Amino acid sequence: MDKTLENYLERVENYLRPMAVSERIDIVREIKSEMLELQNDGKTPQEILARLGDAREMARGYIGDLISSDAVFTWNRFLAGCAFYGVVGFSGMIIVPTLAIIAPVFIAMGILTPVLSMIKMLDYIFSLGIPYMQNIGIVFEGILELNPITEFLVALPISALLFLGGRGAWKLLLYYCQSVGRTKRKLSI
Repeated sequence: MDKTLENYLERVENYLRPMAVSERIDIVREIKSEMLELQNDGKTPQEILARLGDAREMARGYIGDLISSDAVFTWNRFLAGCAFYGVVGFSGMIIVPTLAIIAPVFIAMGILTPVLSMIKMLDYIFSLGIPYMQNIGIVFEGILELNPITEFLVALPISALLFLGGRGAWKLLLYYCQSVGRTKRKLSI
């Protein structure tokens, strides 16, 4: 079989991922059989692909047929839907807002911390007298007083940790949303 036709079959199979493996294999075999028949009739790979259409649309058609034929009410599907949406709804009220707030705030603080401590350090070194600079810095209430140069050096690893924490929170939020979507597709609710 021609390489372009094999690539087409691979794309169709990838788009059919929400379906069960056995159904996916049967569909790919059916399409491959059609392709071989068309090749035996003297059709070129380009003509065959033009006749079959876009791989994504082909897969959507098969998935749509499966969904419409499997629309029978069952208590198991109903209870699975209730459980899924109940857990996702409750956890979404806590996880999504928390991560959506933490991620940008930590990233912003990871960027602002070294910038502001550098401004304070330059104010200290050059005696610029910038207002409110004495209020910016790392404070160890009554335990330890740091000069602005030391504060700048301490602020660098802290800002890196804040930035990485914010980035991690953002990736975790994306992973959560993607996993909820995948789970919903697997349940076919």
